Amino acid sequence: MYESERIGVVSAEELVRQRGALERTEKMVDKMEQDLKTSQKHINSIKSVFGGLVNYFRSKPAETPSAQNGTLTPQPSGRLKDAINSSKEQEAQYQASHPNLRKLQDSDSIPGGAGSAVSSEAYPRNPHLRACHQRIDSNLDELSVGLGRLKDIALGIQTEIDEQDDILDRLTSKVDKLDVSITSTERKVRQL
Repeated sequence: MYESERIGVVSAEELVRQRGALERTEKMVDKMEQDLKTSQKHINSIKSVFGGLVNYFRSKPAETPSAQNGTLTPQPSGRLKDAINSSKEQEAQYQASHPNLRKLQDSDSIPGGAGSAVSSEAYPRNPHLRACHQRIDSNLDELSVGLGRLKDIALGIQTEIDEQDDILDRLTSKVDKLDVSITSTERKVRQL
């Protein structure tokens, strides 16, 4: 289960990286659209004197402040961010308590205690059998908590994918509009 959680965290971090790439691409497409509008104004002013006068009196487009060359870090969805942080916090604790990773002197101790849902009266009186039952309950508690974290990671990944799907839809429509504008501008340039 630890491996599944680790793979889930790595996948979530990759999705965050991809979100950053999508956001940078969207900003570049917006900049291209703004540059194309400026180019179209210049073409209109070249085509006729009247077009130049109209462009002269038309207000200049508001320039958007540019980011420092894409140095902004992408922000994942809140649910995904919480799931990643929770999983990373539990990683060290998991490695310390994992049966195969415990130190030899810890092999005699019985894990569990506060997290166990069953009272000690429910266990058999035989000390060896009681220890086995307590270990099983403790392992089941750890499994339950781990599955909860895996669920949180999966739901966070689903939320992130849904948000990125919306970004892709917006980006697709912007690129389609930009393609039409570029084709129109090329036609105007050829007519000059």
